[in-house]
Amino acid sequence: MKKREQFKRVISFFEGFVILAAHVSLFAYVWYECYVAQLKIPFFRRGDWAVIGMYGLILFLLTNLYGGFKIGYLRLMDVLYSQILSLVSANVVGYVQIVLISRKYLSATPLIKMTFVQIIFILLWVLICKLIYAALYPPRQMLLVCYDREPDDMLLKMNSRHDKYEICDIADLSEERLEDVCEMVRDYEAVLIYDIPAYERNIILKRCFTECVRTYVTPKISDILLRGADNIHIFDTPLYLSRNKGLSGDQIIFKRLLDIVISIPIAIILMPLFILIALLIKIYDGGPVLYKQPRLTIDGKIFNIYKFRSMKMDSEKYGAQLAKKNDDRVTPIGRVLRMLHFDEFPQLINIIKGDMSVVGPRPERPEIAAQYQKVIPEFDFRLKVKAGLTGYAQVYGKYNTTPYDKLKLDLTYIENYSFWLDIKLIFLTFKILFQKDNTEGIDITQITALKKKKE
Repeated sequence: MKKREQFKRVISFFEGFVILAAHVSLFAYVWYECYVAQLKIPFFRRGDWAVIGMYGLILFLLTNLYGGFKIGYLRLMDVLYSQILSLVSANVVGYVQIVLISRKYLSATPLIKMTFVQIIFILLWVLICKLIYAALYPPRQMLLVCYDREPDDMLLKMNSRHDKYEICDIADLSEERLEDVCEMVRDYEAVLIYDIPAYERNIILKRCFTECVRTYVTPKISDILLRGADNIHIFDTPLYLSRNKGLSGDQIIFKRLLDIVISIPIAIILMPLFILIALLIKIYDGGPVLYKQPRLTIDGKIFNIYKFRSMKMDSEKYGAQLAKKNDDRVTPIGRVLRMLHFDEFPQLINIIKGDMSVVGPRPERPEIAAQYQKVIPEFDFRLKVKAGLTGYAQVYGKYNTTPYDKLKLDLTYIENYSFWLDIKLIFLTFKILFQKDNTEGIDITQITALKKKKE
């Protein structure tokens, strides 16, 4: 098993190379057979190579960004979705490239036919690769180490990937000796350390390192703050520097420029769609088109967020609460808007005004944030930056992700912020738009995203 693990990256490289080479070869065939003869200015060998090479580069970057090469890491459907999304996007860019070169609109039929052939190839490729991975890399036999926190939620998440992980045993440090747990480590391929005290965690981590046992750790908030720290090499000992002030001045300026450059053109382009949605909402029940609600942004400032109204007018007569699964307060039009995320479009107004950013932690309602703070005092750490239309927690989490996990995701964004991370998250937002998990409401027994404790 250990020898096979060493060649995992090599196998992944060749799998990615095969699919990329197949797509580029097919594009090259279509380019030479269908488009070269239609160009008024003849393209010689190097020019043809440049067009084909540009297509291959764009396809590689998009597939890598969306995780299309991560066979064995992502779920089968996630890999398929990522591959197809990357392919369609690259083919659209490829067609635009052909139109610009020819300086006229040429038929897109050859590229459309090519796309269908490529999708069939993707389906076969992903299935074959998945079978290879299943044969070479069966689920890891894992030990879960916990302390006083119920591991049920973590078990549910791990069991959703039974193709990768198999929790064979649970060691509770509140009931077992630390020395005995350290001895258990060597009997498993991997150890999952789930929210245990720092002292015990450090000892288990070192034991796993000694025994060459793969270790998964759920980070604490302090771990995320340290992970985003700078390395200081002033003395002959390592130092970590955490500035703990949010974004720097230049980061704030570039982030604001990005907000303006993105939000204003999109708002202008989508204006006809906004008008159509507004008419549909008004015709349905005659109520207000926009829904205005107080939310929190940087430094705890309160602003009014704008959304297309997706719920009935009396939806909160019993107080503030998040949307639930199969929520009967949502109107038929609202259900479609939520599924497509179109209800969020009016927040472009908030971004232009400066209340929000394109990327950042999602703004919470003051009363719900107050409830979270009672359980998680650090919840206000998210307010080091402006609230966002999309964000790290939206891309890598779900609508019903627990507040504690959402806080960790948002802090990961804040502590590792860069201009390019914003660009990446904007692109990844397109990937999650139509994934059901990301719009699924909280459980019907909940009012906020806090999980009810078992009695």
